[in-house]
Amino acid sequence: MVLVMADPLAGVWTHWHAHPDVLIGLAALEGAYLLGVGPLRERYRLAERADPKQAAVFTAGVLVIFVSLLSPIHELSDKYLFSAHMLQHVLLTLVAPPLLLLGTPDWLIRPLLRPRLVFRAARVATHPIVAFASFNFIFSLWHIPALYHTSVTNHGVHIGEHLMFISAAVIMWWPVASRMPELPRLSYPLRMMYLFLLSIAQIIVFAPIAFSTEPLYDWYVGAPRVWGMSALVDQQIGAIIMKIGGGILFGFLIITAFFRWFAQEEGRGRMEADRES
Repeated sequence: MVLVMADPLAGVWTHWHAHPDVLIGLAALEGAYLLGVGPLRERYRLAERADPKQAAVFTAGVLVIFVSLLSPIHELSDKYLFSAHMLQHVLLTLVAPPLLLLGTPDWLIRPLLRPRLVFRAARVATHPIVAFASFNFIFSLWHIPALYHTSVTNHGVHIGEHLMFISAAVIMWWPVASRMPELPRLSYPLRMMYLFLLSIAQIIVFAPIAFSTEPLYDWYVGAPRVWGMSALVDQQIGAIIMKIGGGILFGFLIITAFFRWFAQEEGRGRMEADRES
């Protein structure tokens, strides 16, 4: 008699969640955006037209959150793999937030910042030092094993964790992706330094997870083993996903900022040379 071992991932790859809280939240976010760039823009004369490309970028950010929280990635991260959870966190903090920011026109945000106290709070929150510190503190805090276990075992806490991740990440990305002159992006040299420091700051979470000699998260120790991976190997892969994903993205943006800075300085040099001649 031959025993056939059941595949623990059977059915996972086609499992899409229908969490009402996520669906309602994302529908409200997208609906508020479309209302703002459509009827409200026309009614209050916020702008002559809305850029369809920006709307597409914003919607792409919403879709990234949708895939992260409702696709099989979520099922894998909740029940099987720490590494899938790290992939989910990369999508929620490094991919979706800059898309949301780049897709939001400045004229849509400006009315919200008219109250003086609101503008002052926004200016403090988006200051590079504050944005850097707040994101890394929140991201590191939720990877403390005790808090991590609470989040994966309590749905309400898990929702709060993801909301904090996304909110802190939007603020963290602001000095890089802002479209508002009142709360501007960093200059290219400072932007490169900021991105470089963000890539280094990941070590705070990466090092303990990657170099631990035993699993840190009990939730995954008791999870069904898949693909022959031990809980420790899964944990190390998760750390690598976080570090490599962030490193590639930050590195690409640093290189892009450098070449744009070079082109900008070269253009200024040509203008000065033309004036002198």
